[in-house]
Amino acid sequence: MARSRPTDPSAPPGTGKAATGPGPRGRGRGATKAGGDGRPKVGRLKRVGNQVRMIKQAYSLTRKNDPKLPWVMLIAFVAVAAVIELIAILFGAPFLFLPIAILFGALAAMIVFGRRAQGSAYRQVEGQAGAAAWVLEGMRGDWQVNAGVAGTTQLDAIHRVLGRPGVILVGEGSPSRVRPLLAQEKKRIARIAGDAPIYDVLVGDEEGQVPLRKLSAHVMKLPRNLSGGELNALRKRVAALGGARMPVPGGPLPGGRQMTVSQRQVRRR
Repeated sequence: MARSRPTDPSAPPGTGKAATGPGPRGRGRGATKAGGDGRPKVGRLKRVGNQVRMIKQAYSLTRKNDPKLPWVMLIAFVAVAAVIELIAILFGAPFLFLPIAILFGALAAMIVFGRRAQGSAYRQVEGQAGAAAWVLEGMRGDWQVNAGVAGTTQLDAIHRVLGRPGVILVGEGSPSRVRPLLAQEKKRIARIAGDAPIYDVLVGDEEGQVPLRKLSAHVMKLPRNLSGGELNALRKRVAALGGARMPVPGGPLPGGRQMTVSQRQVRRR
């Protein structure tokens, strides 16, 4: 019985089926997996490596401004590890608790490092235009920050924050110039805020003001007055309000340098 031959003349001889290519959906050996947003997924080891590099960079930058950092971290490590080992000796199992002592000592050192790095970052930006906006944009949680919704040519600025407490207006600059701006912006927001509370905060170290280093804690401790639905409705009304936005610097550093990614990461922890 004669064998059937392929009808496609372009098909390679000796095959009964037409040659098929990999197709658009085929995956090669070197293909990278894509995430839900269409971007290539980053491997777990690569993510860990990126985090380690950021921590190293933050440590180097903090150590330049805080020479005592290594010694403070060492003291924290030794103190915590020694306390745990002392407890272990009382229970008669010093070697059994040794890994736990090392783990908790390293954790204490990292906590000290994070706090010293945060304090160093605040000291670098304190007193500069845009410092309050930089702090507000670093807050964790469901906050919508609009920097520079009002301001002056002297770089005084009003920043607007929307969150569960309601509307928070934060002013930075000269108090004599910022207070009228706060009152004006508060009056403008009150037209569309409805029952949402409006808070006004003035950044500074004088009486009745909030220091820059305590700004994020002050805002995050405000009472939660709005539900999720009420907050979404408030955001829509504020977005419809519009208004000009002042060109406020986003957290400048001395010498015109910008805050690095590693310092932002450490500050948010």
